[in-house]
Amino acid sequence: MQIRSGEAPGVLGTADQRREQMLRAALEVISARGYADTRIADVAELAGVSPALVIYYFKTKDLLLTEAIRHYEDAWYQVGQARMAELDSAAARLEEFVAMSCLADADPGPDTSWQLWLDFWAQAARNVEVAGVRQKADERWREAIADLVRDGQEGGEFRADVDADGFAICLSSLLDGLTIQIALDDPVVDSLRAFELSMRFVADQLGFDWAPGRGRTPTRTPARAARTAAANQKGSDEG
Repeated sequence: MQIRSGEAPGVLGTADQRREQMLRAALEVISARGYADTRIADVAELAGVSPALVIYYFKTKDLLLTEAIRHYEDAWYQVGQARMAELDSAAARLEEFVAMSCLADADPGPDTSWQLWLDFWAQAARNVEVAGVRQKADERWREAIADLVRDGQEGGEFRADVDADGFAICLSSLLDGLTIQIALDDPVVDSLRAFELSMRFVADQLGFDWAPGRGRTPTRTPARAARTAAANQKGSDEG
């Protein structure tokens, strides 16, 4: 396989680097346009490669989606582990986990990563292979929560009578549901409210004190911010 004409030799680097480059492009395109409106050609253009090269690596658009999700997940957990390693308490680590799930400024993924998950879940309901990736992603998600809870229980921070695995199912389901509201730009449930509702649930269930404060600077989801900017521009033009 060759670099497209007009590109300098060595720009794409090794096969692994090229693959990562295409996965990053897929995440951006799918997050911005949605899975249904994403074409292999769009991903190829953003990655600076030919569509044939994307097909060579990923075969189908469904496989590209699942591999992009895996790539996003691995990066998300890698960032999360680094952040949590700097925190002294299990409660702070769990708060960071929830913040990364709800607050745009704490999420290391694309600004529109919530929409990415909507597409992923929708495809999982119709595609057996995507469903298998979704199941493993949920297992990893719940296991991460349960491990954080057990750490807090062993350190005496959290109630010892809480079933860590059962709590993980409840919290992961709550976060998933709130993620849908954020992705749909619900006027009542923005990212800050989702974060605070989740943390109140966590603190109440695990038996520790928690006070709102993080993320209190007003934030907007990308869709709401775009609409606000358009409205402001319209008002300026009319003036």
